[in-house]
Amino acid sequence: MGLDTTHDCWHGAYSAFMRWRKKIAEVAGFGDLEEYAGFGGEKEFPNHPLTPLLNHSDCEGEIAVSECAPMAEALEALLPALEIAGDGGGHIGTFTDKTQAFIDGLRLAVAKNEPVEFH
Repeated sequence: MGLDTTHDCWHGAYSAFMRWRKKIAEVAGFGDLEEYAGFGGEKEFPNHPLTPLLNHSDCEGEIAVSECAPMAEALEALLPALEIAGDGGGHIGTFTDKTQAFIDGLRLAVAKNEPVEFH
């Protein structure tokens, strides 16, 4: 059991998805994800292409087609920093590999003009 998305963006444990998003927030300059509203903190999310991913339910909903391309570009810009971050622990593999899979899925969603759905 875990999180599955369409377009092969993510398949894996909820805990791995949270570890990955925490690392994305860190290397993107957001700081600790747990300082934000919805994650135990009080900070509000900024207007940023990664916000729909970072502030998203981990079990339902979707990322709109209009958000996919800007999100893919923002994630791609993080790949060098994620390469340094290395292994995500558990079955997640490397942060870079998981991020590249998410980027590829976002781009596939754009090509098909479909949202990325979370299940």
